[in-house]
Amino acid sequence: MTRDELKNRVIASIDSRKDELIATGNDIFAHPELGYKEFRTSQIVQDVFGKLGLSFESGLAVTGVKAKLAGRQSLANVCVMGELDSVLCPGHPQADPQTGAAHSCGHNAQIAMLLGVAYGLVESGVMSELDGDVSLVAVPAEEYVEIEYRNKIRNEGKIKFLGGKQEMITAGALDDVDMAMMIHLGITRDGKKVTLGGSNNGFIGKFIKYTGKEAHAGGAPHDGINALNAAMLGIFGIHAQRETFKDSDTIRVHPIITKGGNLVNVIPCDVRAETYVRGKTMDAVMDASKKVDRALKAGAMAVGAEVEIQTLPGYLPRTSDVAMDELFRGNVSRFLTSDEIKVSNEHSTGSTDMGDISAIMPAIHPHIGGAEGIGHSENYQITDPELAYITGAKAMALTVIDLLHDGAARTLEIKRSFKPLYTKESYLKMWEDLLRG
Repeated sequence: MTRDELKNRVIASIDSRKDELIATGNDIFAHPELGYKEFRTSQIVQDVFGKLGLSFESGLAVTGVKAKLAGRQSLANVCVMGELDSVLCPGHPQADPQTGAAHSCGHNAQIAMLLGVAYGLVESGVMSELDGDVSLVAVPAEEYVEIEYRNKIRNEGKIKFLGGKQEMITAGALDDVDMAMMIHLGITRDGKKVTLGGSNNGFIGKFIKYTGKEAHAGGAPHDGINALNAAMLGIFGIHAQRETFKDSDTIRVHPIITKGGNLVNVIPCDVRAETYVRGKTMDAVMDASKKVDRALKAGAMAVGAEVEIQTLPGYLPRTSDVAMDELFRGNVSRFLTSDEIKVSNEHSTGSTDMGDISAIMPAIHPHIGGAEGIGHSENYQITDPELAYITGAKAMALTVIDLLHDGAARTLEIKRSFKPLYTKESYLKMWEDLLRG
């Protein structure tokens, strides 16, 4: 069977499931879950894999799921990913009323696309014509939120990393994978519906605890040590460092106070904060991290408080494999005009744990339209579900065919030319060294 015949069969299979996939994407949008708590969404993935007769592993990185589709030969293994989690956005109309979680970043579309790839490759029967395997992986906890909670379950031994793809790496769930792809939902602007290429900042996370001394805030404030004042001075100290950050390093530091005290009439003695330190390179991140720590310590010193700063692994800067991007561009061009596709060398100051994947294997992370509003905000909505859920699934499934057809020649060629920044072992050691300080 020719490559085009295989692709046409996959397209037809995904189209036959279009209504179901759109309903699933909308259902997940209406039931958001935070990272490492995505049990309902994980079950949806498991149910579809089971319906397709796939054997799969569940409980990977707490809620992750992995199914493997076998080709007629196992010359390579291409991984297609989707992310299970949402963000915190309590003001969103579809936010969970108990948790404040909301899919204002579009990860619900990623799961719909992942399931679309599953339907397309399995129900079309094309795997028997391909010379490699496909791993379908639903990944938890891409959004690096609730740092205190995640650090707590890390200390309990339930996870080793706060990010889901990192946890998949350390758990060995990607040991057999040669390359990976996923699509992130984006906002359609300037007539562009797909953006390829580009790069992202990396970052480290910090959990900060200031300890002071309680006293009556009205009657005897002189007997206390105000930990909230210490935290505020620390944050202002960070602001004073900003002119020392080079523009070319794209440093971003954005702390929040997650606990500001216990009662309004008691001098705050327990104040907690979280922040990222982002940058274009990890050298720049670590240089900025030292300045941030210095500022946070100065806040404590100014009022006589104590401060504990825990620096935690964040995500590595993301790069994009040019050869994989070009294959994807050719396939998405079946559904969009050339004017609707943008190939970019632009750098984004946001971050993703796909950066960690791209440091150890070839990987791509295109963005596709279908949403409007501002990401991570209360006005983010899916406005074109066919583009958001269906077009991306087709483009990824067709790219899999290109990668694994004809002796998996393109996969093997891309793998040979790829120069990883880390092996799995050196990658884990790098983060372990950071944790040890």
